[in-house]
Amino acid sequence: MPKYKALLTDFAWKDLEIEHQTLDKADVELIVATHTDENSLATLAAEHQVDAILTNWANVTAKVIAASPNLKIVARLGIGLDNIDVAYCTQQKIPVTNIPDYCVIEVAEHTLALLLACARKIAMYHHETQSGTYDLQAGPLMRRVSGQTLGIVGLGQIGVLLAQRALALGMKVIATSRSGKTMPDVETVDLERVLSESDYISLLIPATAETRHMFGAEEFQKMKPTAYLINTARGALVDEEALAAALEANQLAGAALDVQDPEPCDLTKPPMNDPRVIVTPHAAFVSVESLENLRGRATKQVVDLLEGRTPENVRNPEVL
Repeated sequence: MPKYKALLTDFAWKDLEIEHQTLDKADVELIVATHTDENSLATLAAEHQVDAILTNWANVTAKVIAASPNLKIVARLGIGLDNIDVAYCTQQKIPVTNIPDYCVIEVAEHTLALLLACARKIAMYHHETQSGTYDLQAGPLMRRVSGQTLGIVGLGQIGVLLAQRALALGMKVIATSRSGKTMPDVETVDLERVLSESDYISLLIPATAETRHMFGAEEFQKMKPTAYLINTARGALVDEEALAAALEANQLAGAALDVQDPEPCDLTKPPMNDPRVIVTPHAAFVSVESLENLRGRATKQVVDLLEGRTPENVRNPEVL
């Protein structure tokens, strides 16, 4: 019999070799869920009396957490904690961990790639040529990126890296910063100026009750009609119905959405099926390097806690 059991709710990679390498050495059996709904996860947790839960995107609710009285840690295979009932974990004295810095380079690179794709109409021209149309005039006249303004909503780790890359392209960068963080050559401004001055707006803030649908009809009305919205943070930040309406009214030029609400999204409906919208399947975090970092550190957090050590990145340290 294994000494411990860990439930893996879901994962976005091809195998679990890295997880097994770390957990097997600590005599932790990995229980892998095949269904991610609340009842299925709660049933698995109760059946196996798990000591730990590792979760990627599945919702770890109070019901799932309460299903096993042996539960000692919930570890997020990711950055945001909006899919975990952290308050309930704290109430039950259960540490919650995450990996807040594992993919910051990848998300910055993906955001910049989406910006360039919007600027140079890459997706549109590719779609046209694949459909048999080889016509430069099929798209609108483009402007050079150098000299245009990027507005970053959230000057955190990813925002700083994105700003550095945009500055290297000759862009002007302005940003909002809730923490008061500043950086050279980037003017910290309020959201109103980001909306009114930016040619591209990048969302890089967490999803909370306060930020849900932070970008809606009112915000889109304040954007330039030539501007693009880029979301590589959380789908819930954007009111997608309002975005569809704004695009229909030509209040902005387009959007690039790596995250949606819900996921997977309905690709047959606006704004996802609008030719001015680029959609990628929550792919910004992915690289060989980022996944190795994420998986190794998250499983080590579980092992550290189970073996009596304090894991890194405990988000509710008051439980320790």
